[in-house]
Amino acid sequence: MRIRLVTSNPHKLAEVSQILAPYGIEVERLSAEKVEIQHDDVAEIARRAAENLCAQYGDYVVVEDTGLYIEALGGFPGPYAEYVYRTIGLSGVLKLLEGAANRRAVFKCAAALCLGGRVEVFLGEVRGAIAQAPRGTGGFGYDPIFVPEGLGYTYAELGDDVKNKISHRAQAFSKLAARLTAAASKRA
Repeated sequence: MRIRLVTSNPHKLAEVSQILAPYGIEVERLSAEKVEIQHDDVAEIARRAAENLCAQYGDYVVVEDTGLYIEALGGFPGPYAEYVYRTIGLSGVLKLLEGAANRRAVFKCAAALCLGGRVEVFLGEVRGAIAQAPRGTGGFGYDPIFVPEGLGYTYAELGDDVKNKISHRAQAFSKLAARLTAAASKRA
């Protein structure tokens, strides 16, 4: 089985491939223009983008959207996490949190799948906190500053094997894999 993931991020492609490999699902990159609406909900952003692409490319197209919601910043950067990372980076986010006692955050992922001409959205969410400083060498993006609840280590310190079992993206894509597996067994 194979899905086509719409992304220009090679790290995301590799991560999703690793998450789905145990399910026997291959991931290929689909180079397509993804239209993203302005919305606070990553599920709605992914759904709308997938609906546009589903009409063009058909089944097994997947659009993923991720947001980092930091309590002390009123949920910022939320679905604008990629833009914030590109413009102010980890150091900018940490600067915004200087002196903040509340460092709680939620990482959310929405994976929208086109199947049977319809779009289904699968959600993953991990609660945690923002570290005082970047830690670890693994992962990408916010991984060096996001500490999942109860672990004491950043995603970057956990390594890919652990992160790709517990992350927000792992949760969303595991649900997507279960849906694809169920659909395949009905056809068999």
